[in-house]
Amino acid sequence: MKEVIGTTGLVMNEPLLWEKGVAGRIGFSMPRRDVPEAPLDASLTGEGPDFPDLSEVDVVRHYTRLSQWNYGVDTGMYPLGSCTMKYNPKTHERQAALPGFVNAHPMLPASMAQGILALMHELETCLAEITGLPAVTLQPAAGAHGELTGMMVVRAYHNDRGKPRHKILIPDTAHGTNPASSALCGFTPVPVSSSARGVLAQETIAAVMDEDTAGIMITNPNTLGLFEENIRAIAKIVHDKGGLVYVDGANMNAMMGIVSMGAIGVDVMHLNLHKTFSTPHGGGGPGAGPVCVTEALAPFLPVPRVVREGDAYALSYDFPKSIGKVHAFYGNVGVLIKAYCYILSLGKDLKRVSQLAVLNANYVKERLKDTFHLPYDRPCMHECVFTDKNQEAHKVTTLDMAKRLIDYGFHPPTIYFPLVVHGAIMIEPTETESKETLDSFIAACRAIATEAAQSPDTLREAPTKPKVRRLDETLAARHPHLAG
Repeated sequence: MKEVIGTTGLVMNEPLLWEKGVAGRIGFSMPRRDVPEAPLDASLTGEGPDFPDLSEVDVVRHYTRLSQWNYGVDTGMYPLGSCTMKYNPKTHERQAALPGFVNAHPMLPASMAQGILALMHELETCLAEITGLPAVTLQPAAGAHGELTGMMVVRAYHNDRGKPRHKILIPDTAHGTNPASSALCGFTPVPVSSSARGVLAQETIAAVMDEDTAGIMITNPNTLGLFEENIRAIAKIVHDKGGLVYVDGANMNAMMGIVSMGAIGVDVMHLNLHKTFSTPHGGGGPGAGPVCVTEALAPFLPVPRVVREGDAYALSYDFPKSIGKVHAFYGNVGVLIKAYCYILSLGKDLKRVSQLAVLNANYVKERLKDTFHLPYDRPCMHECVFTDKNQEAHKVTTLDMAKRLIDYGFHPPTIYFPLVVHGAIMIEPTETESKETLDSFIAACRAIATEAAQSPDTLREAPTKPKVRRLDETLAARHPHLAG
């Protein structure tokens, strides 16, 4: 590499805030009271909340230090596989923060929330067009919540027909939350192995699909970054036995404007707005996991639903077959606003987003396949999966190389997932990274592979540059030391 972007510098440290605080120190002047003073109820709070006493400058410096210790997509490339950690335009944050949106109380009557209701109705229409599935709910608050909602719809559909079913087929290349979502709905997950090509074979599905199986949960593109090329034939097998096809749409970033999920036989799918449609991802939320379904499944979607009545919009509960509420209010509205803005700003160029995401992933795959072992040497979609097989002779592991990437200034990719690949290194560059950034990342990976062969101890001691060095993860899990 000509220049390593990872570097060292002055890292400001600090004690715990409870150690730093001094009794009586404050950083905020309370306004003059216009009501009598009332002490806290000691029977409920003891001596009051355990907040450290800090000045304004203490608080400002604390959060500034945290920002300097942290790494995010605004800092650099974030190549987490199967997560689509892409840069999101700041203008959508501004639009979601408009006073008319942020000051609207969720309990407002429909007559006073027409703008937000209209936006949500139009967003549903957009997502229906993008997926090819005509009915949409925006209620689910995250991807796994969308999975759960989708499987609740599947269960309600079979129960409504008077033919409850008890099993769900789940491929080994599905996202890890799929078995849990189906189990929470009372289904027994039935694992299905992928073929030597890394995708499902229709013969495998035909052998296990029966009249007690409610359907199949397919992640497409799957967690190997490969498109399930037999999806239409598989959908027919499942449908012929009376089952439904659920698709985990977390990887939709690879297919916008290219694949109509409805046209290939999908009955229900969720989308991760916080992955594909311009909402910062990570830190525990907020997210959004809308669910899109066929007309046959529309009656079972959660209530309330946004409906248009003449020139006005309302929230309707008049859907007797609905699975009920899955969210206290209608959804994480701020996330929905950003997604709507993203779709409107790009329009037909959403297809270009997916094309560039796929191009970038294939570029990384081709440039690194002589450096890392590539278990599936074929065109990929949004991500590519390597292994540490080439480094095993030097006793260097995937974890060692991931830690060393930190020293080079890059956030590590997803490692050891999917489980079907031993020592997996899962890279998703997304469409927002330039060729220059990708070339720098590729050069770092190549340099690390050279180190693995020539000075493996360097990798086993990595990282050496960040504030926190390599942790004993086993000790931390078994004997966590918690303070504060």
